[in-house]
Amino acid sequence: MKKHVVVIGGGHGQSTILRGIKDIPNIDLSAIVTVADDGGSTGRIRSLYQIPAMGDIRNVLVALSESESFMKDLMNYRFEGEGDLDIVGHNLGNLILLALTQTRGSFMDAILTLSKVLKVKGRIIPSSLDILTLFARMDDDTIVKGEANIPSFNHHIKKIFYEGEVSATKEAVEAIMEADLIIYGIGSVYTSIIPNIIIPGITKALNDTKALRVYFANCMTQNNETFDYDLNDHVKALEDHGAKVDLVVKHSDFIPFYIQSRYLKENSIEVMDKGDVKQELLEAELLDFSQNLVRHDPQKIAAVVRELLKR
Repeated sequence: MKKHVVVIGGGHGQSTILRGIKDIPNIDLSAIVTVADDGGSTGRIRSLYQIPAMGDIRNVLVALSESESFMKDLMNYRFEGEGDLDIVGHNLGNLILLALTQTRGSFMDAILTLSKVLKVKGRIIPSSLDILTLFARMDDDTIVKGEANIPSFNHHIKKIFYEGEVSATKEAVEAIMEADLIIYGIGSVYTSIIPNIIIPGITKALNDTKALRVYFANCMTQNNETFDYDLNDHVKALEDHGAKVDLVVKHSDFIPFYIQSRYLKENSIEVMDKGDVKQELLEAELLDFSQNLVRHDPQKIAAVVRELLKR
């Protein structure tokens, strides 16, 4: 019997998880992806053509494609040049998605078409089809507008929100309700994971589902967003924005001091467990230091997910 697994997030963290678990036997995989990005090529296309942000969708398409090595180079190719030419700075993958949206008639149809071409292993579902603008209220009550601007403010974030009504895609809600396992992906808590969670239809589904809801915790903090956060602070940020978390997966790896020193220069430190996480806690070796960086290993994540699916 197939197990239904949903991974919620965006950015490189979500893609890392998907890259590892896509080949697990008897898995029915869905990725619910944020469309709140408003920076770079994605932001320019979104503003000009009034379609949902596609940068994170593009990354997930690559991660789940059958021939990832070739498609990664092709889909992430960025046109370079000087001046204000329209094509300069754009990713080829973004332009393909734009062309398909216009020729197929909808963003969802564009994703489905490209998924078939790339032989994607799973379903890729935008969390909303609305043109979203993310806001953050800081601890000094400053309001920051735009996903790309939020990490640049050196204040604690109190709340992430949208203005006006935001609708979840019915496919996202259905995937959550049918899931056996829901994974909140590693990566930016406030700008990759929470933008999905605060959409009302998704919030309700995450509370109503009978799935096991698991947070794969970050191993390093992020400058400005979560600099001095411990493990429980990360979990609390998710729960304060409407997520339900049943189990937390944390790295047990020792991070070499020379690598920690490199991160400290960028105001990033190891996420520590102070023993106050109230959810079930699972520790496992998850990391890869082969590039002298702290990176999650997709296959080590897959090993943990296989064990979770046996429950």
